[in-house]
Amino acid sequence: MIRSPWNRRIAAVASLGDESRRKLFDFVASAGRAVSRDDAAGALGLPRSTASFQLDRLVQDGLLAVEFRKLGGRGGPGSGRPAKLYLAAVREVAASVPDRNYDLAAELLVSAIEESAAGGGSAREALVRTAYARGLAAAQARAGEAEQDGARPAAAGTDFAGFLAAEGYRPEDDGEGGLVLLNCPFHRIAEGHTEVVCAMNGAFLGGAAAGCGIDPGRVQALAIDELRAQGAAQPAQCCARIRP
Repeated sequence: MIRSPWNRRIAAVASLGDESRRKLFDFVASAGRAVSRDDAAGALGLPRSTASFQLDRLVQDGLLAVEFRKLGGRGGPGSGRPAKLYLAAVREVAASVPDRNYDLAAELLVSAIEESAAGGGSAREALVRTAYARGLAAAQARAGEAEQDGARPAAAGTDFAGFLAAEGYRPEDDGEGGLVLLNCPFHRIAEGHTEVVCAMNGAFLGGAAAGCGIDPGRVQALAIDELRAQGAAQPAQCCARIRP
């Protein structure tokens, strides 16, 4: 699954700060079917015009989607105009400042435990394999989505930098043809479990590099504590470097 851009997630969370929009989103998301503005207005005791305006705002903010369908089982000429119906575009929405991705960490760790338990192998090796495969699939999916949108193919390095930015790493040119990553999406758990999380992160980035047509060997996962001691890294900065 491809994450929505960070600014879109922030906007979606901000949108739900309005009580009417939050109640409307909860109603539509829990309905289990597409609902009309009349359904929503009646259920929440809102004027129809207010429900219509707020529902369309939720569509604009990426929380709801729209479909048009004739109601009442009638079709063909004379059956009336299709009704505008709303359904949830996302199951949940979350965002953090700075950008974090603890859901991804949890999925990778649980998948690795399941693989290790089933095969009896090393949990760490399973985690590295799982993270690499997930990074590869995520980068390939992003490239495929760009092609469907009609975007021109990007150069491998540019595409990889775009992937890193979308995943919240905040890549910056290191002045030598490589990249430094100014944000760690797994910062809080990396603080207490540095070796495991950095190995997982390095494997994920290696897979993503391969998915973007770049040699995974360019991804260098370094000891973050050592980098900070040398003044080469700041708190919450990713330990990985992308070599020239």
